[in-house]
Amino acid sequence: MTNTIFFNLDNASYSTSSSDSILSQQQGQEGSGLAVGEASSSSVVVAAAARAINAWIHPSSWVNREQVGNPDQDFSSNTTPFTSPSEGKISHSSNLKSFSFKVLKTATKNFSPDYLLGEGSFGKVFKGWIDEYKLTATKPGRGTAVAVKRLQQGSFQGHREWLAEINYLGQLYHPNLVKLLGYCLEDEERLLVYEFMSRGSLDNHLFRRNSNCQLPWNIRLNIALGAAKALAFLHSAEVNVIHRGCHNSDILLDLNYNGKLSDFGLAKDGPTGDKSHVSTRVMGTYGYLAPEYVATGHLTARSDVFNFGVVLLEMLSGRRAIDMNRPPGEHNLVDWAKPYLNHKHKIFRVLDSRLEGQYSLAAAQKAVNLAFHCLSMEAKFRPNMDEVVKELEELQDSKDKKRKDPKPSNPLQ
Repeated sequence: MTNTIFFNLDNASYSTSSSDSILSQQQGQEGSGLAVGEASSSSVVVAAAARAINAWIHPSSWVNREQVGNPDQDFSSNTTPFTSPSEGKISHSSNLKSFSFKVLKTATKNFSPDYLLGEGSFGKVFKGWIDEYKLTATKPGRGTAVAVKRLQQGSFQGHREWLAEINYLGQLYHPNLVKLLGYCLEDEERLLVYEFMSRGSLDNHLFRRNSNCQLPWNIRLNIALGAAKALAFLHSAEVNVIHRGCHNSDILLDLNYNGKLSDFGLAKDGPTGDKSHVSTRVMGTYGYLAPEYVATGHLTARSDVFNFGVVLLEMLSGRRAIDMNRPPGEHNLVDWAKPYLNHKHKIFRVLDSRLEGQYSLAAAQKAVNLAFHCLSMEAKFRPNMDEVVKELEELQDSKDKKRKDPKPSNPLQ
């Protein structure tokens, strides 16, 4: 069995979920992150043993590093049209830098424990410094700060995840997607190089104990909007990708608290032609998965909408999707909160008490109503991500206007 893994890296998080993790359950542990952050939060797999892995997965059968990317291509360029990845192969249209193992070893001070940012069952993540033009290592504080993920040798699951990250993030560019800068493939070594996110993961800010940073209402809306824009981009006809693993740990924050989506280990191409869905094994993290996907294995873009609805509800409530430390009846956030979401005078039972006084009653109702519709049991009643973006932009547009509503009072107090 495999785990959904989250790496936290020193005030910036990059998360990676195994592309083979099967219906995993997120525990109520603190500090999970993406590919860069601090303490890690794991997801325990709740399923039978994974199917036997086909022979093509073995790392020794893969193409060599010269077959991928253009080492002279600038990090920010991405003019190649998106090409649907072929399973088990590295896309030739990948827009990534090819790093030598020696450079990354030097950039991380020989993968020094002092540079360790996080770890999981597939490997460890280190902070490093590189010259993005010469592709050489630099001294700390010079050049570009990066997060370097080094897979454990012989990790078949990790190798598949490594491929998925390259084949999707290597081709896709959007301001709200975490940037994969490059990779290394030498002998048995497989590494990935990500941009370093200075504010860490959303998970760390929402749930890390003793955190002095409490995200205010406006910043939470801004983060939600960034993640929504990323998903809307993925769902566009030109891209047609289903992320399938959006959690608060997959949303990284830049210096200005803009949200960026990471972790493409579970991503799948969307349905094409006259197909209405993609049939696949049910994989993901318990508490986030759309009910129709769990029941049938039918995956659609509306499955991502449900995922996003859970994340939005976490942001509004300050509660984890699954928290076994809560009283009975409150372990599953969606099950507990939904009865309150469409009642005007009960939404304060759900809203994070730390946000009191930061929003108007109208804004709170609109945000909660959006989460409610994203979490509809029937996929056809959920909005698409373009509609979600529009709703959040309207909330953003109104956030700086003088609030005319009186300060909302919490009837529970």
